[in-house]
Amino acid sequence: MSNPHEFDAIVVGSGITGGWAAKELTERGLRTLVLEAGGPIDPARDYVEHVQPYQVPFRAWGDRTPFRGTQPIQSDCYACDEIGRKFFVNDLENPYSHPEDAPFSWFRGRHVGGRSNTWGRQVYRWSDLDFEANARDGHGNDWPIRYADIAPWYSHVERFIGVSGAPEGLSQLPDGEFLPPMPMTDAERFARERIHKAFGGERVMTIGRAAILTKDHNGRAACHYCGPCERGCITHSYFSSLGSTLPAAAATGKLTLRPHSVVAELLFDTARSRVTGVRVVDATSGRDTEYTGRVVFLCASAFESVRLLLNSKSSRFPEGLANSSGTLGRYAMDHHFGSGAVGTMHGFDDRKAFGRRPNGIYIARFRNVRSQHPAFLRGYGIQGGASRKDWRRGATMAGYGAEFKQSLISEHGPWTLGTHGWGETLPHADNRVTIDASTKDKSGIPAAHISIRWRENEKAMEQDMVTSAAEMLDAAGCSDITLQSVHNPPGYCIHEMGGARMSRAPSEGVLNAYNQAWDAPNLFVTDGACMASSACQNPSITYMALTARACDHAVTLMRRAEL
Repeated sequence: MSNPHEFDAIVVGSGITGGWAAKELTERGLRTLVLEAGGPIDPARDYVEHVQPYQVPFRAWGDRTPFRGTQPIQSDCYACDEIGRKFFVNDLENPYSHPEDAPFSWFRGRHVGGRSNTWGRQVYRWSDLDFEANARDGHGNDWPIRYADIAPWYSHVERFIGVSGAPEGLSQLPDGEFLPPMPMTDAERFARERIHKAFGGERVMTIGRAAILTKDHNGRAACHYCGPCERGCITHSYFSSLGSTLPAAAATGKLTLRPHSVVAELLFDTARSRVTGVRVVDATSGRDTEYTGRVVFLCASAFESVRLLLNSKSSRFPEGLANSSGTLGRYAMDHHFGSGAVGTMHGFDDRKAFGRRPNGIYIARFRNVRSQHPAFLRGYGIQGGASRKDWRRGATMAGYGAEFKQSLISEHGPWTLGTHGWGETLPHADNRVTIDASTKDKSGIPAAHISIRWRENEKAMEQDMVTSAAEMLDAAGCSDITLQSVHNPPGYCIHEMGGARMSRAPSEGVLNAYNQAWDAPNLFVTDGACMASSACQNPSITYMALTARACDHAVTLMRRAEL
């Protein structure tokens, strides 16, 4: 009988990248253990997208004060309300720290599937404009890969998860393998044409590229536009590891999934320069267990993976495992986002939207594509959409009774168009994650200390987001344009990246071109920690593609007996 604590591969985390690692490794024949710090999720019981406001005490508009006691940070996230709060961690049990003058909001979910249950589902490929950026302007290290290296893996991922979108032929935003796009509203189509004409084709508005099905795909049903995707999806119409990759891994018979398993440290054999396994704390009993594996994939989310590496110390690596470069924890990033403008669209008062489209518009990056902007480096994309005020506007209006309610249904407000930027953050060595030895989580593991600041480049870019958004709304024919400068702190975008970056040489980073640790060849880190820059696109599909590519490489090396 085989040792129940011994596996071919160990995957830490069951979210977007952990699910992909599980799928790819098991389908290649590896007995794979997936360790999840949180508990199991049963979609039939735990997904709550069809819970109606009248079924909860405060109609999902209630004061969040009652649960701020245990979720003071998480409750600042839009999705952590009285219906969806179950998908967010208890902050008292999962503490972290940050400098007083550098706030960081770390929104997290600990359960099977992780944040793939609640993510925004926007998926945009990177281009060589992004992979070459560090080398071009000297901020950060040169990526060890280019678009050609990852393009086949983007396709591999897209074919499996299902991505709806429209091809646009833009060099800075490569097209993918798309399912039919979701329809734009008439107001959005009108704005698209006006903006395209006004800016000579430089600014292209398209429908969002989303990991949401517009037709049945791989045994999953097309989206039925119920709306609140952040509360789960019982039909698995959007991609999550719980609905897609983990079932695929389980179907191989090679998967062992262990919830309530908090990985405290990686075990390292100094003589062989290999990771031998992991030490796990049972979240319910508090008991320690060690598991061994030929390869280990860290997919715990960017800063959790960095925290784990920093806590895995030895005589060879007193500052954290695989840290001979001294870069572990450094060059941490998030997208700065939210600034833009909103205006009123006229001429569409006879049009109404049907259903709740779980998607918006996307305006591809146009700054620093063909010519350099004088005020800042890199660029931003714009997200948003056109919508018409409907019955929900009654939440902020005075009135009651049948006549009032009927007016909300029969008399709609005007159409509005909102556009808001998602900006790239320059990699900076002093934006970093360290260990706060004085603060420990429920399992007794030292917590992360996160120190990230927006710097002058991000601030200049944010100002341009507002200006360009207003310009486009004016070109689209909007009136009553309101400028919105939103100063969200780091963390709010929930796109944390960096800390264990890929590099061309061991002295420059933690990982090589295949997400393989320079200092421990059987260790792979494929979540957001691996990123050497942030680009401006939503990053999850890049994580997925890098994970699939790294798994392929790992198995190839194992078959050659090199691991």
